[in-house]
Amino acid sequence: MPDPSSTSSHPPRDKPDATTYPSPHPRLSPPASSSASELANLKIRLHSALRQFPDFPSPGILFEDILPIFSDARLHQDLVRALEIQVSHIYGQGAKPDVVVGLEARGFLFGPSLALRLGAGFVPVRKQGKLPGPTETAGFMKEYGEDHFQIQKDAIKPGQSVIVVDDIVATGGSAAAAGSLVKKLGGALHGYLFLLELDFLKGREKLEAPVYTLLSSQ
Repeated sequence: MPDPSSTSSHPPRDKPDATTYPSPHPRLSPPASSSASELANLKIRLHSALRQFPDFPSPGILFEDILPIFSDARLHQDLVRALEIQVSHIYGQGAKPDVVVGLEARGFLFGPSLALRLGAGFVPVRKQGKLPGPTETAGFMKEYGEDHFQIQKDAIKPGQSVIVVDDIVATGGSAAAAGSLVKKLGGALHGYLFLLELDFLKGREKLEAPVYTLLSSQ
């Protein structure tokens, strides 16, 4: 079962997320304590690699660029390891999801690597018309109107444990659509895992499963 707690606020860049850092009086076993310390150090390294671009893709937007993480082999490995530890905190030691669902398009950058590390399957959720064969469809609102996500009907078996991953949660509409597709196929949605979150948009309020954010953001 997933940890019922999830990230609700974000710390300064030089401090780890409180949901994964030991409390002043930890009751963690040595392996758990060690993994929390490792995760805290990984987060610091990963956050230092992010770049920000103001007024992109439109005026007033501060764009968070995660691509430098993938251009450096060590940072890429650090990211996959950090996500692996975060998933172990969600599921508990020794447990894991059956399926990692990644959203088009940046969820494809690390979703397959994470699934491979966990020994889980990877399933893509794509824009309408991009997947062959029978599909399920869910709509969501964007700034210019409605868009649609699809998943192949046989991609998830009933009862399989699923975690949804993407680079950032903003308004939450696309992630909510992906979660609804998981449920349509009978999957057990255990949570959402993002690299970053735009807190002021309150996207997590649209999501009907625990939300976990790896790095602090705007």
